[in-house]
Amino acid sequence: MGFALVQVRVRRADRLDLDAFARRAGLHPDLVRRLVALGLLDADADPSGALHFGPGELTRVARIERLRAGFGLNYAGIGVVIDLLDRIAELEAADQHAGLRPPPRPTSAPRAYTVRRIGGRSWT
Repeated sequence: MGFALVQVRVRRADRLDLDAFARRAGLHPDLVRRLVALGLLDADADPSGALHFGPGELTRVARIERLRAGFGLNYAGIGVVIDLLDRIAELEAADQHAGLRPPPRPTSAPRAYTVRRIGGRSWT
């Protein structure tokens, strides 16, 4: 049985230019350029130097913004955290593939709070 190598090219229509990407991400285009320069976002440049982004980069922007808002990290720190999180995900996937770790179980329903009586009052 033979396998054919299929090359998938992202159509130009699937890519967003800088202004459209910045608008969808809710960021100023200068900040988007800065994130590209820092290596936090991936972009392709056409021969004229204009940046174009894949749709997956919007997910990366959301991740960057969550880390910035939730932990107050600067962009250099965010880069380190993203690299570490990606590396952890790779290692966990490799462990699962090698059979070293069972796949994660779905979380069960949240447990009900228990009520204890202390000093005649109910506390939850």
